[in-house]
Amino acid sequence: MKKIVQFLIIPIFFALSCNNPAQTKIDRNPIKTRTMDKQFFQRGYSEVNGIKMYYEIYGQGEPIVLLHGGGSTIGSSFGRIIPLLAAHFKVIAPELQNHGHSGFRDIPETFQQDAKDVLALLKNLGINKASFFGFSNGGTTALLLAIHHPEIVHKMVVASAVYKRSGLIPGFFDMMKKTTISQMPPELKAAILKVNPDTTKLQLMFEKDRARMVDFKDIKEEDIKSISAPTLIVNADKDVVRPEHAIELYRLIPNAHLAIFPGIHGEYIGEITTIQSKSETYKYDMPIIMDFLK
Repeated sequence: MKKIVQFLIIPIFFALSCNNPAQTKIDRNPIKTRTMDKQFFQRGYSEVNGIKMYYEIYGQGEPIVLLHGGGSTIGSSFGRIIPLLAAHFKVIAPELQNHGHSGFRDIPETFQQDAKDVLALLKNLGINKASFFGFSNGGTTALLLAIHHPEIVHKMVVASAVYKRSGLIPGFFDMMKKTTISQMPPELKAAILKVNPDTTKLQLMFEKDRARMVDFKDIKEEDIKSISAPTLIVNADKDVVRPEHAIELYRLIPNAHLAIFPGIHGEYIGEITTIQSKSETYKYDMPIIMDFLK
């Protein structure tokens, strides 16, 4: 039976202004392996569909793959919750094409390519099945993985992600067409430049992310209905993704659960742009997500 964890469902609309391909092969030379706070840690690069994809691995146990949001890094999306997850799971966190440490492509950025890259990375790492936790754009990538490669998905958390354009607040796409890098949240800029100080790459990432959202095409409802993995749909009540859209996803996916938390986009996981508010609600929200994943 489906389960709803519903704290508040109040549609509060606000503008998002702050808030030659090489053969794929396994990476046998990780940059670094060490123990962090008694938890296993490894990081490295893997050749994936013609680019070098950066990844980090924390902890031991059943694998869970974290897929970050647009304009983000592993740390800016998931830095505050990785220790919580790594206490129970083997956390695999890649940085997707054109983001952070990972390689760039001279072609339009797509969610479909992100899904192909994640699939290839897992093959390189010898992971045949995993749970997935996709935040924002990463959640849309997780949906595509569950649709086209159900055999690799154990469970899935889809957090503040859209499958159709109407899932975003009114005016979002008009705003995206006009937005410039000067409007990018400074926390996200700093996080990107910390791992890749090339400002031209920052600008290129921004332009590719913006173009992908402006050109976003709906995922067919019949494809969403085909998702068989147990799925937790997560949203915030003041999110840029409409709570009504989260409910639609919950109703379309046969084996879905729903959690709508008080707060803004990413506050329930302590995403970096929510830190300034000194919010620690993720400490209360994450146990619900963890309970689903276990």
